[in-house]
Amino acid sequence: MAGLTKIMKPAARTRPRLACEIRPEGVIAGRAAAQTRGNIETVLAFAPLPAGVLTPGLKVPNFADRGAVVAALESALGATNARDRELTVVTPDAAGRVLLLDFDTLPARRLEAMPVVRFRLRKMVPFDVETAAVSYQVMAQKAGQLSVLVAAMPGDVLAEYESAVREAGFEPGAVLSSTVAVAAGLSSEQAALVVNQTLASVTTAVTKGDEMLLHRTMDLSTEGDAREEEMAQAVITALAWYEDTLGVTPDKLHYAGPGGAQAANQSRWLRFVHPAPPIEDLALPAGASMMTNVPVGSAAGVAGALA
Repeated sequence: MAGLTKIMKPAARTRPRLACEIRPEGVIAGRAAAQTRGNIETVLAFAPLPAGVLTPGLKVPNFADRGAVVAALESALGATNARDRELTVVTPDAAGRVLLLDFDTLPARRLEAMPVVRFRLRKMVPFDVETAAVSYQVMAQKAGQLSVLVAAMPGDVLAEYESAVREAGFEPGAVLSSTVAVAAGLSSEQAALVVNQTLASVTTAVTKGDEMLLHRTMDLSTEGDAREEEMAQAVITALAWYEDTLGVTPDKLHYAGPGGAQAANQSRWLRFVHPAPPIEDLALPAGASMMTNVPVGSAAGVAGALA
């Protein structure tokens, strides 16, 4: 699973200048076209997926209609007029696991550290660690303890996403889960509370500068009051963690999801959150232009992958 090295603040040009996110509602593609006055100009495009085509999870198949996914990839990526074939693939949070683990020590060489990381994962994820794609990044080192961000994805699930991208005529150069990609696009050095919602799941995260402090994903019910209550509980739990850990209340909630901040502000789940900080959309990249109609609230993962 490529792409986790320096995910939060990557060195210049260490990831492809083309990216796509495969979400239950469709494929969002983005191409970094140029850089003007320090801002990256980005071309964005979207191709929808019929309901039920993509159900993210830890077992294959995630795709009920592989042909529809490949066609959406071809359409969205083609609309960006990309010349490059290599890209960053952003996958659903529910198709893998992202964990924050503490280690007393970890070998400096990745070849020596990886068996240690995999050993810790064995009882923490419900799939075969030895065949899984695993990557990690040291977030912080304090008082002889390492905080390590670990991403793991079942090997056959990753192969399903990567092979669809290849069938569409492109080559996965890096793979990031959705909220990790979103976090990579946050520019503030201050702590930030992120809520990343899809049709199938919600992830809450807290970042501070180039460090991930919290990452939690939960599946959502398909509809009705249960879904609203689950969303509210996820946000309430993240708010409580933020306040207990950092000692302050967040001044805003960074939101990505169907309909963007406007939909979140009008949602039923927000009524259960007291007090609720102001909700703001995770910003599009500066200079973004849309070749096709990209749904509001859906471009944050691609923007982060290109940051």
